[in-house]
Amino acid sequence: MSYPQQPQQTQPYGTQAGEPPLWAPYYGAPIGAAIQRFFKKYATFTGRASRSEYWWVALALGVIGLILQILTGILGAAGATTTSSGTVPGPGAAVGVILIVVFYLAVLVPSIALLVRRLHDGNFSGWLALLGLVPFVGGLAILVLALLPSNPAGQRFDQPTA
Repeated sequence: MSYPQQPQQTQPYGTQAGEPPLWAPYYGAPIGAAIQRFFKKYATFTGRASRSEYWWVALALGVIGLILQILTGILGAAGATTTSSGTVPGPGAAVGVILIVVFYLAVLVPSIALLVRRLHDGNFSGWLALLGLVPFVGGLAILVLALLPSNPAGQRFDQPTA
């Protein structure tokens, strides 16, 4: 099925010359703006997200996750004991695990919403995010879809607000 080609928005939106409105994708978004938009659009599953919006947030969340895992390892090393079946982490590891669980629960919904908006920007259905549930190949499919460039036909997912 072929969709009519619609031109991408290249001029500034409305009267502002800076950042586009929240309902529109921000192409070439800097990391700070991408993270702000990530949290401002916490549970917004409509609209589109540019590659820069998606990948800056993915990088930031990955770095924070790595830092939390290193912290858990450090906290678990203090008071760790070695038994015949292996090493048992110290009581501080529980604090790190709680921090990791709270962090990932806090970013779960906005991460899924961002993925859906990224899929929309490539003119794919947001339901393709469910491919992530398929073992092994699902994550690879999501990666490939997230890497694809924007498709002008994806404007059909936009819902401009006044």
